[in-house]
Order: sequence, then structure tokens, then C-alpha cells
Amino acid sequence: MEKIVVNGGNPLRGEVEISGAKNAVVAILPATILAQDICRIENIPNISDVTMMLTILHKMGAGIKTINKSTLEIDTTHINSYVVSHDLTTHLRASYYLIGALLGRYNCARVAMPGGCNFGVRPIDQHIKGFELLGASVSIEENAMVDARAEKLIGSPVYLDVVSVGATINVMLAAVKARGLTVIENAAKEPHIVDLANFLNSMGADVRGAGTDVIKIRGVEQLHGCTYSIIPDQIEAGTYMVAAAATGGEVLIKNIIPKHLESISAKLLECGVDIKEFDDSILVKSNGRPLRCNIKTMPHPGFPTDMQTQMAVLLSLADGTSIISEGVWDNRFRYVDQLVRMGASIKVDGKVAVIQGVEKLKSAPIKADDLRAGAAMLIAGLVAKGATEIENVVYIDRGYEDVVEKLSFLGADISRVEVPTPQVVANIS
Repeated sequence: MEKIVVNGGNPLRGEVEISGAKNAVVAILPATILAQDICRIENIPNISDVTMMLTILHKMGAGIKTINKSTLEIDTTHINSYVVSHDLTTHLRASYYLIGALLGRYNCARVAMPGGCNFGVRPIDQHIKGFELLGASVSIEENAMVDARAEKLIGSPVYLDVVSVGATINVMLAAVKARGLTVIENAAKEPHIVDLANFLNSMGADVRGAGTDVIKIRGVEQLHGCTYSIIPDQIEAGTYMVAAAATGGEVLIKNIIPKHLESISAKLLECGVDIKEFDDSILVKSNGRPLRCNIKTMPHPGFPTDMQTQMAVLLSLADGTSIISEGVWDNRFRYVDQLVRMGASIKVDGKVAVIQGVEKLKSAPIKADDLRAGAAMLIAGLVAKGATEIENVVYIDRGYEDVVEKLSFLGADISRVEVPTPQVVANIS
């Protein structure tokens, strides 16, 4: 076990390179199953979610060759199983994308229900609805295995009752080799949906409309291998943007797509932060104490739910009262207790948090309750006076590549510390 120790008070200054998008790569890696060929994937982030997904693919029979730190060749020619057990899905929510990919390749899939961060109910009813409209029969067994099978998948109109990134991706994966035309209506529009569509098309699929709320997929007989580079991580970039603003620093954030950051940039500008956009980078400069603002998280192109925890730290230091309304997930304010321990003034009522800005935060032992809460704890540690110890850092490692090294390079006083495993002493009296 490890913890991260941050001695706060240093403004972040310098340049940071953003890694490949976590939310794109965890969909694209299962999609390689559909190729039955070799796919060369570039700009892969070195995060634990990727490691877990690669482990699953390897145990299913895929060949994985490391080209360099961020490039892999994945050969799914000899995958020999359509079953993924509980021991492989416990810590990975994106494991449910294997259902769509395996269903698309074999017309059957048996995959254990996913794990990952716990911040509310994550039903897969829209996923199941989509699979069934394509002609599959789906059941959830008593041991929480999802069993999906079809004689032949047939293209069909699929209307999603709610905008769901996961369901949109899973239906896309199942539909690319289905016979005929599939039309997904009320589809999610996030950048990683577009990235998956571009990857599938690079393998020979016919996917159109990704990035809009109607995606049309004309099934093809077979796909093939390709070379593809993952888009930069919108949320990692946003996290460093907020960290620069909160610490009173100035950071050039490189290898980004500015358009993906528009909703984040808009709120930072509202907080009085100076933002300058370039072709593939963005400069964030603090102008003193941030101003208050209100935020409501929404599906893309609205403000991303994965950035509300980080913004809560910044607004905890703002001049005035801010309100954050969570419009995507239930129970995503569990991290607030940790910030209150550090001196923040935050009141939560259901899906709304009211934040009264304070002049400073103080160090305290805290923990990451989930991936993005972990990012908030890092930012809180960077601004708090004294040494802040952060536990449960496994959550942070799920989505942030080399975060300690990157923050250190920007001037943060931060390190990983091994936590001794408690020794159990037997009572022999």
C-alpha cells in the first residue's frame, strides 16, 4: 500500500504534457476484439485501468506486444473465450464494454458485472435494451454474470431513454458487424465517443454521426487491424488547469485539444483566471484569489461531471458563495467530508453543494473516495499549508499517469510513501 504526501503552498509553474484519454482507451482496447487482427495503439496512458483491461485481454488469449511506453500492438486473432469472470472485473467499471465487443464478434458474451468507483447506482438497463433491440437475449444470473447471446445481430433503431456514455459505446461495439443499419438516438456526444467511432472506422467499420445525438452504423462483414492514436485526456488537462489556478501558478498544458476544454475554460475565466489557447496547448495563469461561480454538471458539451470535484477545491478558496449542482450522478459529493476536515465550508443537500469560500485550507490526513475525488484531494493538498497525507491512492492511479512526477516537475513538494502492512499478532495466551 502507498500514500501520497504533499507539502502545500508552492505555486505550480512550468509545462506539463497530457497523456492519452482514459475514457477513450478503456473503450478502444475492448474494441480490438472485433478486428481479429493486429492493432497498433499509440498514446496509451500508463494507468491501472489500462493495466487491468490488458490483463483481461491477455487472459482471453490476446497477444500484447510493448513497442514503447505509450504504444502497444494487440493481436486478438487467437482470443479463445467469450467469458470474463468476477476476479477480472472487480476494479474496472469499463469491463462492461467487453459485453458489446464479444457479442459483436461471437454473438455471445458472459461478463461479470463491473466494479470501479462507487458514487451511485450504475444500472446497465440501457445497455441491455440496446443489445435486445439488436436481436440478443440478455439475462443477469444469480452470480451477477451478464449473459448475452444471439443467433445473428440485426441492425435496428435504438432510442436511449437517458443519455448514457456507456450504453452508447456498448451498442456501437455490438452493432458494427450486425447485419443492416443501426441508428442510435439520444446518443452521448463526449469526445471519447468520437474517438471510438474514428477507431472503429479505421478498422473498416461504417460509423457516422458520432459527436451528435444520432449515430448511424451500417454493419460490415469483417474488420481488420489498424494503427491509431488515442486523443488527449480532457479530464487530466482540466485537472492541471484547476491545480494551476488554485495554487496561484502559471502552467502551459501541452498535447491537448482546446475545443474539448471549452466548458472548463469558460468556468475558469468566470473565476477570474487568465486562459490563453494555442493550437494544441493552453496557458493557465492565476490572477489572485478566484471569484465565485455556479456550476451545473451535464452531459457533453456541458460541464463534465468528472471535473466538479476539482472545481469544488478552487471554489472553496473563492471570494463569495458558489453553488455546484450535480446533474449526472447520485452520491458524488462524498468527498466533501474530506475538504471540510481541511477547513472548507461546504453544505450538501442532495445533488447540490453550497460552498462559502475561505481564505485558506489546512493540511489533514485525507483519503480518495474515488478517482476524481482523489484528484480533488491532490489539489487540496497542493494549496493547504503543511503536510497533507492522502490514502487510497489506488483510485488516483486509475486515471492519472505519473501524477506525482508531473506535479513535482511543476514545482510541487510531493512524494509517494510506502505504508507498512499492519502485522497481525496471534493471541497465544
